[in-house]
Amino acid sequence: MMNIILIGPPGAGKGTQAKRLVSERGFVQLSTGDMLREAKSSGTEMGQRVAEVMARGELVTDEIVIGLIAEKLDSVAGADVIFDGFPRTLAQADALGALLQARGTQIAHVIEMAVDDEALVARITGRFSCASCGEVYHDVTRQPKVKGRCDICGGTEFLRRADDSEDSLRVRLMSYYKQTSPLLGYYHAKGLLRSLDGMGEMDAVASGISAILDS
Repeated sequence: MMNIILIGPPGAGKGTQAKRLVSERGFVQLSTGDMLREAKSSGTEMGQRVAEVMARGELVTDEIVIGLIAEKLDSVAGADVIFDGFPRTLAQADALGALLQARGTQIAHVIEMAVDDEALVARITGRFSCASCGEVYHDVTRQPKVKGRCDICGGTEFLRRADDSEDSLRVRLMSYYKQTSPLLGYYHAKGLLRSLDGMGEMDAVASGISAILDS
Protein backbone atom coordinates (compact mmCIF):
# COMPACT_ATOMS: atom_id res chain seq x y z
CA MET A 1 0.00 0.00 0.00
CA MET A 2 1.35 3.43 -0.98
CA ASN A 3 -0.14 6.70 0.29
CA ILE A 4 0.84 9.90 -1.48
CA ILE A 5 -0.12 13.57 -1.31
CA LEU A 6 -0.07 15.87 -4.32
CA ILE A 7 0.43 19.44 -3.18
CA GLY A 8 0.46 22.71 -5.08
CA PRO A 9 -1.56 25.86 -5.70
CA PRO A 10 -4.90 25.93 -7.53
CA GLY A 11 -4.39 25.25 -11.22
CA ALA A 12 -1.10 23.41 -10.77
CA GLY A 13 -2.62 20.30 -12.37
CA LYS A 14 -3.00 18.09 -9.30
CA GLY A 15 -6.40 16.80 -10.42
CA THR A 16 -5.15 15.93 -13.90
CA GLN A 17 -2.17 14.01 -12.57
CA ALA A 18 -4.28 12.26 -9.94
CA LYS A 19 -6.64 10.99 -12.65
CA ARG A 20 -3.67 9.60 -14.59
CA LEU A 21 -2.42 7.76 -11.53
CA VAL A 22 -5.90 6.32 -11.01
CA SER A 23 -6.16 5.05 -14.61
CA GLU A 24 -2.53 4.02 -15.15
CA ARG A 25 -1.49 2.73 -11.73
CA GLY A 26 -4.77 1.83 -10.02
CA PHE A 27 -4.56 4.42 -7.27
CA VAL A 28 -7.69 5.42 -5.36
CA GLN A 29 -8.19 9.19 -5.29
CA LEU A 30 -9.58 10.47 -2.00
CA SER A 31 -10.99 13.91 -2.71
CA THR A 32 -12.37 15.69 0.34
CA GLY A 33 -14.76 17.64 -1.88
CA ASP A 34 -16.17 14.45 -3.40
CA MET A 35 -16.41 12.78 0.00
CA LEU A 36 -18.34 15.71 1.48
CA ARG A 37 -20.81 15.66 -1.41
CA GLU A 38 -21.26 11.89 -1.12
CA ALA A 39 -21.68 12.06 2.65
CA LYS A 40 -24.28 14.81 2.43
CA SER A 41 -26.61 12.54 0.46
CA SER A 42 -25.64 9.20 2.03
CA GLY A 43 -28.13 9.17 4.89
CA THR A 44 -25.48 7.94 7.35
CA GLU A 45 -24.91 9.51 10.77
CA MET A 46 -21.74 11.18 9.51
CA GLY A 47 -23.56 12.32 6.39
CA GLN A 48 -26.27 13.90 8.51
CA ARG A 49 -23.64 15.85 10.45
CA VAL A 50 -22.12 17.10 7.19
CA ALA A 51 -25.53 18.11 5.82
CA GLU A 52 -26.41 20.02 8.99
CA VAL A 53 -23.10 21.93 9.01
CA MET A 54 -23.36 22.81 5.32
CA ALA A 55 -27.00 23.84 5.73
CA ARG A 56 -25.88 26.37 8.33
CA GLY A 57 -23.32 27.72 5.89
CA GLU A 58 -20.45 26.74 8.17
CA LEU A 59 -17.14 25.11 7.32
CA VAL A 60 -16.95 21.39 7.97
CA THR A 61 -14.66 20.74 10.93
CA ASP A 62 -11.38 18.83 10.73
CA GLU A 63 -12.93 16.19 13.00
CA ILE A 64 -15.66 15.47 10.45
CA VAL A 65 -13.27 15.42 7.49
CA ILE A 66 -10.93 13.03 9.30
CA GLY A 67 -13.95 10.85 10.12
CA LEU A 68 -14.90 10.71 6.45
CA ILE A 69 -11.34 9.87 5.44
CA ALA A 70 -11.23 7.11 8.07
CA GLU A 71 -14.43 5.58 6.67
CA LYS A 72 -13.09 5.79 3.12
CA LEU A 73 -9.74 4.25 4.03
CA ASP A 74 -11.52 1.33 5.67
CA SER A 75 -13.59 0.79 2.52
CA VAL A 76 -10.50 0.72 0.25
CA ALA A 77 -8.15 -1.08 2.64
CA GLY A 78 -4.94 -2.18 0.94
CA ALA A 79 -5.25 0.18 -2.02
CA ASP A 80 -2.70 2.78 -3.10
CA VAL A 81 -4.19 6.16 -2.17
CA ILE A 82 -3.83 9.75 -3.38
CA PHE A 83 -4.96 12.42 -0.95
CA ASP A 84 -6.51 15.26 -2.94
CA GLY A 85 -7.36 18.53 -1.19
CA PHE A 86 -6.18 17.27 2.18
CA PRO A 87 -4.31 18.10 4.32
CA ARG A 88 -4.45 21.87 3.96
CA THR A 89 -3.07 22.84 7.38
CA LEU A 90 -0.48 21.59 9.85
CA ALA A 91 -3.21 20.44 12.24
CA GLN A 92 -4.77 18.36 9.46
CA ALA A 93 -1.37 16.90 8.58
CA ASP A 94 -0.86 15.78 12.18
CA ALA A 95 -4.35 14.27 12.26
CA LEU A 96 -3.81 12.41 8.98
CA GLY A 97 -0.48 11.04 10.19
CA ALA A 98 -2.10 9.72 13.37
CA LEU A 99 -4.99 8.22 11.40
CA LEU A 100 -2.64 6.34 9.05
CA GLN A 101 -0.38 5.21 11.90
CA ALA A 102 -3.38 3.69 13.66
CA ARG A 103 -3.93 1.62 10.51
CA GLY A 104 -0.31 0.51 10.30
CA THR A 105 0.59 2.67 7.33
CA GLN A 106 2.00 6.11 6.53
CA ILE A 107 2.59 8.70 3.81
CA ALA A 108 5.22 7.50 1.32
CA HIS A 109 5.71 10.66 -0.76
CA VAL A 110 4.50 14.26 -0.73
CA ILE A 111 4.90 15.58 -4.26
CA GLU A 112 4.99 19.34 -4.66
CA MET A 113 3.96 20.62 -8.08
CA ALA A 114 5.89 23.90 -8.05
CA VAL A 115 4.69 26.71 -10.31
CA ASP A 116 5.53 30.22 -11.44
CA ASP A 117 2.67 32.45 -10.29
CA GLU A 118 2.54 34.66 -13.41
CA ALA A 119 2.68 31.71 -15.76
CA LEU A 120 -0.01 30.01 -13.70
CA VAL A 121 -2.30 33.06 -13.96
CA ALA A 122 -1.87 33.02 -17.75
CA ARG A 123 -2.61 29.29 -17.83
CA ILE A 124 -5.75 29.46 -15.72
CA THR A 125 -7.37 32.65 -16.99
CA GLY A 126 -7.28 31.26 -20.53
CA ARG A 127 -9.08 28.03 -19.59
CA PHE A 128 -12.52 27.06 -20.82
CA SER A 129 -14.35 23.74 -21.01
CA CYS A 130 -17.05 21.95 -22.97
CA ALA A 131 -20.42 22.39 -21.27
CA SER A 132 -21.43 18.85 -22.26
CA CYS A 133 -18.45 16.61 -21.47
CA GLY A 134 -16.12 18.86 -19.47
CA GLU A 135 -13.14 18.60 -21.84
CA VAL A 136 -10.72 21.46 -21.06
CA TYR A 137 -9.33 23.89 -23.63
CA HIS A 138 -7.21 27.06 -23.57
CA ASP A 139 -7.31 30.33 -25.49
CA VAL A 140 -3.62 30.08 -26.42
CA THR A 141 -2.34 26.56 -25.98
CA ARG A 142 -5.30 24.33 -26.84
CA GLN A 143 -8.16 25.48 -28.99
CA PRO A 144 -10.68 22.93 -30.37
CA LYS A 145 -9.55 21.50 -33.72
CA VAL A 146 -12.75 22.89 -35.25
CA LYS A 147 -13.52 26.31 -33.83
CA GLY A 148 -16.59 26.27 -31.60
CA ARG A 149 -16.93 22.47 -31.57
CA CYS A 150 -15.65 20.11 -28.86
CA ASP A 151 -13.10 17.55 -30.12
CA ILE A 152 -14.52 14.85 -27.85
CA CYS A 153 -18.32 15.07 -27.99
CA GLY A 154 -19.01 17.65 -30.70
CA GLY A 155 -20.68 20.02 -28.24
CA THR A 156 -20.93 23.67 -29.20
CA GLU A 157 -21.38 25.29 -25.78
CA PHE A 158 -18.38 26.20 -23.63
CA LEU A 159 -18.01 27.49 -20.08
CA ARG A 160 -15.47 29.45 -18.06
CA ARG A 161 -15.31 29.01 -14.30
CA ALA A 162 -16.23 32.17 -12.42
CA ASP A 163 -13.20 31.68 -10.14
CA ASP A 164 -10.81 31.48 -13.09
CA SER A 165 -10.63 35.28 -13.31
CA GLU A 166 -7.27 36.86 -12.54
CA ASP A 167 -8.48 38.61 -9.38
CA SER A 168 -10.13 35.46 -8.03
CA LEU A 169 -7.08 33.35 -8.82
CA ARG A 170 -4.71 35.71 -7.02
CA VAL A 171 -6.94 35.57 -3.93
CA ARG A 172 -6.87 31.76 -4.08
CA LEU A 173 -3.09 31.78 -4.48
CA MET A 174 -2.67 34.00 -1.44
CA SER A 175 -4.92 31.69 0.58
CA TYR A 176 -2.81 28.71 -0.53
CA TYR A 177 0.47 30.34 0.45
CA LYS A 178 -0.90 31.35 3.86
CA GLN A 179 -2.55 28.08 4.80
CA THR A 180 -0.94 25.28 2.87
CA SER A 181 2.64 26.22 2.04
CA PRO A 182 3.78 25.59 5.68
CA LEU A 183 3.11 21.93 4.90
CA LEU A 184 6.14 21.97 2.59
CA GLY A 185 8.45 22.61 5.54
CA TYR A 186 6.56 20.09 7.66
CA TYR A 187 6.97 17.26 5.15
CA HIS A 188 10.51 18.32 4.20
CA ALA A 189 11.49 17.89 7.85
CA LYS A 190 10.03 14.37 7.73
CA GLY A 191 12.07 13.57 4.60
CA LEU A 192 8.94 12.99 2.52
CA LEU A 193 8.86 16.05 0.24
CA ARG A 194 9.71 15.75 -3.46
CA SER A 195 9.37 18.73 -5.81
CA LEU A 196 8.96 18.91 -9.56
CA ASP A 197 8.12 21.54 -12.16
CA GLY A 198 4.34 21.73 -12.31
CA MET A 199 4.48 24.09 -15.31
CA GLY A 200 5.86 21.45 -17.66
CA GLU A 201 3.91 19.52 -20.28
CA MET A 202 1.41 17.07 -18.77
CA ASP A 203 3.37 14.03 -19.97
CA ALA A 204 6.62 15.41 -18.57
CA VAL A 205 5.01 16.06 -15.18
CA ALA A 206 3.50 12.56 -15.21
CA SER A 207 6.94 11.08 -15.97
CA GLY A 208 8.43 13.05 -13.09
CA ILE A 209 5.79 11.74 -10.71
CA SER A 210 6.34 8.18 -11.93
CA ALA A 211 10.08 8.50 -11.34
CA ILE A 212 9.42 9.58 -7.75
CA LEU A 213 7.01 6.71 -7.13
CA ASP A 214 9.43 4.18 -8.63
CA SER A 215 12.45 5.48 -6.72
